[in-house]
Amino acid sequence: MTEQPKFNKINKFYSEDVEFIDYKDVKTLQKYLNSVGKIEPRKRTGANMKHQRMLAKALKRARHIGLLPFVVK
Repeated sequence: MTEQPKFNKINKFYSEDVEFIDYKDVKTLQKYLNSVGKIEPRKRTGANMKHQRMLAKALKRARHIGLLPFVVK
């Protein structure tokens, strides 16, 4: 059985001192969606709990307004 390499995830929002994740910044938000359009979990994004909640809220707002799709075909 081969071991998977362990990577230390870096919280991008914490390292850049982000206090608010803007829902209008579609380019940044798309990085946190997978190919189906689901929000990536904390294990993959490396975000802490506070920033993951802010990220999810921003993604949901962008979807509701129509900046991001709910489902990608």
